[in-house]
Amino acid sequence: MHSKILIFDFGSQYTQLIARRIRELNIYCEIHPYSHVSELDKVGFNGVILSGSPFSVLQENALQFPVKEVLEKYKLPVLGVCYGAQYIAHVFEGRVERSAKREYGRANLDYIEPENRLLKGISSGSQVWMSHGDSVLELPPHFKLLATTDSIPVAAFKHNSLELYGIQFHPEVTHSTDGKTLLQNFVVDICGCKQDWTPLSFIEETIREIQETVGTDEVVLGLSGGVDSSVAALLLHRAIGKQLTCIFVNNGLLRYNEYDSVLDSYKHLGLNVIGVDASSDFYAALDGLTDPEDKRKAIGKVFIDVFQEEAGKLPNVKWLGQGTIYPDVIESVSVHGPAAKIKSHHNVGGLPEKMHLKIIEPLNRLFKDEVRRVGKALELPEDILNRHPFPGPGLGIRILGDITPEKVTILQKADHIFIQGLKSSGLYKEVWQAGAILLPVQSVGVMGDERTYENVVALRAVTSVDGMTADWCHLPYEFLARISNEIINNVKGINRVVYDISSKPPATIEWE
Repeated sequence: MHSKILIFDFGSQYTQLIARRIRELNIYCEIHPYSHVSELDKVGFNGVILSGSPFSVLQENALQFPVKEVLEKYKLPVLGVCYGAQYIAHVFEGRVERSAKREYGRANLDYIEPENRLLKGISSGSQVWMSHGDSVLELPPHFKLLATTDSIPVAAFKHNSLELYGIQFHPEVTHSTDGKTLLQNFVVDICGCKQDWTPLSFIEETIREIQETVGTDEVVLGLSGGVDSSVAALLLHRAIGKQLTCIFVNNGLLRYNEYDSVLDSYKHLGLNVIGVDASSDFYAALDGLTDPEDKRKAIGKVFIDVFQEEAGKLPNVKWLGQGTIYPDVIESVSVHGPAAKIKSHHNVGGLPEKMHLKIIEPLNRLFKDEVRRVGKALELPEDILNRHPFPGPGLGIRILGDITPEKVTILQKADHIFIQGLKSSGLYKEVWQAGAILLPVQSVGVMGDERTYENVVALRAVTSVDGMTADWCHLPYEFLARISNEIINNVKGINRVVYDISSKPPATIEWE
């Protein structure tokens, strides 16, 4: 059995980052809402982390957690981060007050108590990242100071006799230069975790779990061409072989030549794949629609109809495989209550209920970067493994306004030039997501001696970690000039190219 850390989420924007840092240490961890204390009744946890929060411990409606009872009943080490630390100090009768001004940004540890296990290997002057509105001004009885900064009297502390720790800063962000050392000290030295959560161990265990769960039943899975569904398919294939049937639907809104190239890649991997070209069905359903939400619903409905028809030809199927990953699972559970709220894209439009299928999600414990590591271990081809995220509705939400086959062809060609240009220039891996957007705008141009009045295409490229926030990518001017020239010269119907320099927030990555 693997070692495990349980992170209780109080709503911090950094909670997932704590988990990812611990996973990077090859230690398994789970995130649960702060109210799900009963999760500790499951055996095998080695320690507990209490996350930060946008709330204040001084508010009347402050989020409550039975930290004393947890310590007494489960006898596990506990680390409070930011709100978690303030809450520990408050509950044990220390003095927590609103800071004179919110402290946000870099600070430096100017005192570290020698010989403490939490800060072992971290030197005075180490940079940490602060983000808090409350401060611990006086420690509770039976606690000792571990660290200060030049601006706050208590940056880290510990109970005298219990393995109970609090830190005011965020070790999980890269701005805390020794944050990974601190987390390793806690989970390895203090909690005694083994660092054995690796891609290979995950593959072995997941294959065994799939075989035990599915038995001799058959499974159907909808492939998208993206990394999540591809890795899920490979895992299922390794586990049950010909009992898996994959369906890859061409909705007519894929990238240039993507249907044929991706289908060929899957067949080379030995997957049992049924390719369905339903482009005309999707175009018919989209005819005359301009509202983004209407387009999404139309695309989703046709996909369900096509998938259901093809899957219905497989009489022995009992399971629907899905590429759901861990952030989807986390985000579907409210921090502020036990009720689960599954987001619409997690399940394919009610298909399991319609077809009386059970769901199997082999990746639902992994973050995106872990999915890629598992994919690499499974020898998934590079062109799929490192493929940029691509929206489910495809180019349907990158063509603003109504959709026609002619517009799709124009955008596919422009997008292909952009993406191939990124690859040939060595820029593709530096970009998190890129694509072209066809605007419902025409502009005057001159080609040769003729006046033109044609379409405008916008190029979009962003850098990001997980898509929750994103910055526009500062691509070289020379590259953008060359791509613009290639698009205008080679794609009939476009006479102007612009570059989107909006970040998320306030803009979104996609335009619709």
